[in-house]
Amino acid sequence: MLNFKPITLADRDTICEALAGHPYRACDFTFANLYAWNAKFKTQYTIADGTLFLRFRGACTNMFYMMPVGGQLTVKQAVEKMMADAANNGVAFSMKAITDRMWQKIETEMPGLFDYTHERENDEYIYLTEKLITLSGKKLQSKRNHINRFKADNPDWEYSSVTTQKDLDECLEMLNKWDDVHDDPGNSLEYDYIATKLMLQNFNPLELKGGAIRVNGQIIAFSLGEPLNEDTFVVHVEKAYSHINGAYTIMNQQFAMHEASEYKYINREEDMGLESLRKAKLSYQPELILQEGIVKLKA
Repeated sequence: MLNFKPITLADRDTICEALAGHPYRACDFTFANLYAWNAKFKTQYTIADGTLFLRFRGACTNMFYMMPVGGQLTVKQAVEKMMADAANNGVAFSMKAITDRMWQKIETEMPGLFDYTHERENDEYIYLTEKLITLSGKKLQSKRNHINRFKADNPDWEYSSVTTQKDLDECLEMLNKWDDVHDDPGNSLEYDYIATKLMLQNFNPLELKGGAIRVNGQIIAFSLGEPLNEDTFVVHVEKAYSHINGAYTIMNQQFAMHEASEYKYINREEDMGLESLRKAKLSYQPELILQEGIVKLKA
């Protein structure tokens, strides 16, 4: 029997230890994401037989399970434990945020039992770090132009790592201003704001990395992220004033250069089905689009 409980900040060491060494490049497998998005997903966890189990609530309050991580259990054994938990709770068994790699493991050990449905809005964009830094090649010429324009318009610009409480306070102030002026019909980005605020307020306990761009001494853009695994860094947050030409572009480049250059890949997460965000992420020429989907029992 699995005994799930809500994720709190005090669970960080336990969950990070369970996640250590996992092979996946999906952003869901970081403690900061699991914790900061709790307001929306109400994620719970338990560890049984050395395996980390995660479940959460979807937009329609449906319960979903994530891919189990670590331990000595086979995929089949772990999935069967989750299926039993779903039955005990009187809900249909479903898994979400399942990548192709995860799906192949499930299908190999439990062939013909499940259906897999791709969810494009949850696909994650993974880039070569070197390309995000150099922006080399014809396809990224416009990005270089944006940066050159930004530098020409703002000769006193500077990048700095976020390290002090003053930095964090200034980022939070900028976040609030950004939220005030950002057009968000239907409050679709409400939970994004909550998650970003939580990351800033718990920056040190979460052991995040941060960077900011200043113009005239004022923060006009900032990013937050952390290592995902041994070769991949994940960018959880990127905020900039859109009225400042090139602010997003230079934030992207400088954060990769100063905080993530030792990693081969950078995961810049999903586009949430927002057309403008999808266009922006595709414009950086991702090395890989990590497909994710939902797994359900066959009818």
